Amino acid sequence: MAVRRITTLPRDAGVLRAPAKRVRHFDGSLRALVADMIDSMNAAHGVGIAAPQIGIGLRVVVIGMPGERPFVMVNPEVVKRSGERELLEGCLSVPGYRGKVVRSTRVLAKAQDISGREIRVRAEDDLLAQCLEHEIDHINGRVYIDHVPSIDQLWTLEEMTPDEQDDDQDHDGE
Repeated sequence: MAVRRITTLPRDAGVLRAPAKRVRHFDGSLRALVADMIDSMNAAHGVGIAAPQIGIGLRVVVIGMPGERPFVMVNPEVVKRSGERELLEGCLSVPGYRGKVVRSTRVLAKAQDISGREIRVRAEDDLLAQCLEHEIDHINGRVYIDHVPSIDQLWTLEEMTPDEQDDDQDHDGE
């Protein structure tokens, strides 16, 4: 469909910081939005994108794990999480920075698919668990830097060691 401009902080704080509205109509306009989100995520080399990241205040998330077909979650919410792990995280809406955040090791989310049917997504100790929390944060008006305990744990790519940059290659974008 179309690649849309990624909203960024601080320029687009209004849409990125506002809780998104619930989707009530599962129609052609939702399918067009999802197609644009997938195109925009792929063009930006991300693994996930939320509708507020393209300026749309709706509770829609697309996740595309490396080597897998992207999937959509409408009105998603985390229903269960457990465990903790510290991760290096970045975001398409905070370009050029990475930070250490604590994310859950196990995440269970429920949502609706593009047709409105209920789905559940379970993830454990992997990029998907991280991505679920990260993207659902976006639709709740939160950005990963809100989880960074200190400004000292936020780096530009130039400040990262070559080993950290290599580790980060798998997590580029979202």
